[in-house]
Amino acid sequence: MFPLLTRLLTRRSQPLHWRRSFARVAVDAEKGPAIRELPPFDYSPLPYAGPAADEILAKRREYLSPSILHMYKNPVNIVEGKKQYLFDENGRRYVDAFGGIATVCCGHCHPDVVEAIVNQTTKLQHSTVLYLNHAIADFAQALASKLPGDLKVVFFTNSGTEANELAILMARMYTGCHDIISLRNAYHGNAAGTMGATAQSIWKFNVVQSGIHHAVNPDPYRGIFGSDGEKYARDVQDIINFGTSGHVAAFMSEAIQGVGGIVELAPGYLPAVYNTIKKAGGLFIADEVQAGFGRTGSHFWGFESHNVVPDIVTMAKGIGNGFPLGAVVTTPEIAEVLTHRNYFNTFGGNPVSTAAGLAVLKVIEKEQLQKNALEVGTYLKERLTSLKDKYELIGDVRGRGLILGVELVTDRELKIPAKEETLHVMDQMKELGVLIGKGGYYGNVFRITPPLCFTKEDADFVVDAMDLTLSRM
Repeated sequence: MFPLLTRLLTRRSQPLHWRRSFARVAVDAEKGPAIRELPPFDYSPLPYAGPAADEILAKRREYLSPSILHMYKNPVNIVEGKKQYLFDENGRRYVDAFGGIATVCCGHCHPDVVEAIVNQTTKLQHSTVLYLNHAIADFAQALASKLPGDLKVVFFTNSGTEANELAILMARMYTGCHDIISLRNAYHGNAAGTMGATAQSIWKFNVVQSGIHHAVNPDPYRGIFGSDGEKYARDVQDIINFGTSGHVAAFMSEAIQGVGGIVELAPGYLPAVYNTIKKAGGLFIADEVQAGFGRTGSHFWGFESHNVVPDIVTMAKGIGNGFPLGAVVTTPEIAEVLTHRNYFNTFGGNPVSTAAGLAVLKVIEKEQLQKNALEVGTYLKERLTSLKDKYELIGDVRGRGLILGVELVTDRELKIPAKEETLHVMDQMKELGVLIGKGGYYGNVFRITPPLCFTKEDADFVVDAMDLTLSRM
């Protein structure tokens, strides 16, 4: 029989050192894996006097859209966040192995980012860009300095959806073409245009949009051509030849598909498609909403690992560390086209958001978070790969840096998605104190995307929790 989980549902009446290390399992090397203690963390959450989880859930069901889902059978009431940890209403600490994609880059409530937001809020919360304020110009300059080539003109938005909608608009206006090509497993947002470009992702955003074409996904694990990127790229040429007039406005792609299940594009795919799109007079839009800002570790932007330079780059989520902020960066020549339509965004680039964004860039540099993503992410992937050798349920481990995916299958040869097992493992890991995400077309891929301040000790805790859970199935 496997070691018994000692459930320490920590409360404020318990000693601080219990709260710091809330979940333990007796170590018994002969009987199976065991959870090690969380690293010490010198922070005690503030007393919580708000409504309980059941009350909040009842209000959500009555007053919020029924389309809004929640994680886990018994949802967690998160009331505080600090660095890579979250605290529930009882003061229990969780390792946040998913919040990076959910916008937190530098860690929850990073003091430098909080200070920048508070300072700017006390001075000026909002002003139209028709007036002058240094915050938006300072951040635009700093952001442009992180991009290659002539990518130096910045448009600020409030989200990734807005950023991608704007990128599509610019491409169509600049080229005079209407056709956009995206990938079948992509995710680009939840407005009409971006839903069309999102295609057949897990969210089933099958909103039909004229001029949107979906290319075969270059998925090395499930794709028909394995890791041969150039063969997948031929489908883009076929779409241009037989589905358009021979010209396109743009090809749009993530470097690593996030919602689609942390899918790395097959090697050689993006360079081949880039050449094809250029010959057809189109632009390349790189969606860096999830893979950008050093998350891959090896590069600051995901597209850089493919040796291509986009014409337009979109970004959001980690750019504001939780603050609503997005951006589109392009060349001066392409940016000029919006002067014909006088594009305006009321809140995009407001002083508070841009102050937060600039603080995020400074923290990434000061704390060497890209380097940490590489080192800790490599270690975490190695440990997850060792679980694949141990459990047949794990079909694939993929990704780079701190954007990793673990796909569960009931049959490795047939690659049958293990959807129910995925939900079970997620729930059990939550009980052990680990919060991870889920994605992929079949909903059978763990999305492990923690804040970039994640440590090797945190990685060990996450892997040990998954190990223990799988060993009990």
